[in-house]
Amino acid sequence: MYKKILVPTDASEFSVRAYKTALELAKQFGAEIVLMHVTYTPQALWGYTVSYGFTMSQEDILKNAELALEATLAGIDTGEVPVRTVLEIGHPVMKIIDQIKQDEIDLVIIGSHGYGPITGSVLGSVSQRVLQKAPCPVLLIK
Repeated sequence: MYKKILVPTDASEFSVRAYKTALELAKQFGAEIVLMHVTYTPQALWGYTVSYGFTMSQEDILKNAELALEATLAGIDTGEVPVRTVLEIGHPVMKIIDQIKQDEIDLVIIGSHGYGPITGSVLGSVSQRVLQKAPCPVLLIK
């Protein structure tokens, strides 16, 4: 039923829960997990305007992304489940949707802070936007 499961992570407690849930489902279905972290660029946050003195090198951005993936994977036994990691830089929702299409993902399992559709839209909830735009089923984990 599910052969490829995408798990976007920001290394939060909610993302780790989503990853653990994905591992259980992947074991049952013999699926592969694609664990993805998307790091915002200053342009994704503020557009191509002045970033008010905020500067971060490309190397620092990639280092932070790798740390987020490591934090999600830390101490969790994957067993026989194949896990592939993906690092992207840009706007998370757009990159997640692109990854779904590129890898022909069957299911997205994403952590949610539980803000709901109204507060989430104000605070910029990635999970709410992925839920709305994904061309495949999305499982939100709180």
